[in-house]
Amino acid sequence: MFDTRELGRRPGAMKRLSREVESPGDLGIEVIKVPDGAKIELDLRLESVMEGVLVTGTARAPLTGECVRCLEPLQQEVEADFQEMFTYPDVDERGRPSAEPDGDEDEEDTLFLEADLFDLEPVLRDAVVLALPLQPVCQEGCPGLCPECGARLADDPDHGHEEAVDIRWAALQGLAETIGDGEKDKEPRSGGDDSQEK
Repeated sequence: MFDTRELGRRPGAMKRLSREVESPGDLGIEVIKVPDGAKIELDLRLESVMEGVLVTGTARAPLTGECVRCLEPLQQEVEADFQEMFTYPDVDERGRPSAEPDGDEDEEDTLFLEADLFDLEPVLRDAVVLALPLQPVCQEGCPGLCPECGARLADDPDHGHEEAVDIRWAALQGLAETIGDGEKDKEPRSGGDDSQEK
């Protein structure tokens, strides 16, 4: 919870603050996340406006995960910018028209100050998760894994295999070799047929 009492309700009042908070946990996606309990650095600017307090900030947090190409563990950092309005609970009585279209839907999306305090967790969660890389890689241009044996190609750039035969065609390859051997036995006869055609 963050306290806005120092701002009062004077539009134009502003306060800057920096704080470290602990990750609320479960902050990430399947392949990369902020570790539970990790420290998140926040730089915030609180501005008092007619409707409430406008919070603008940047969050920086460490990330752990795995490369989507080669599955190696990786560590990165995410930086997420956000801006959110926290409204005074009585703002409707003071400033907003009472008959507003879709007022119920708007109210669901509105974040309110409670006793001049605001909870940044939902805003922080949305900002950080949206800033995460969807396809994290250990390095730009990571070549990934060998599709044949699973070897990490970055460790062995010259890695290769003899041209493999798809197992579905292996039986046909054996049959083709048998037919080829049979044709070699009949080569003189087939040569004679060719000369007749000429």
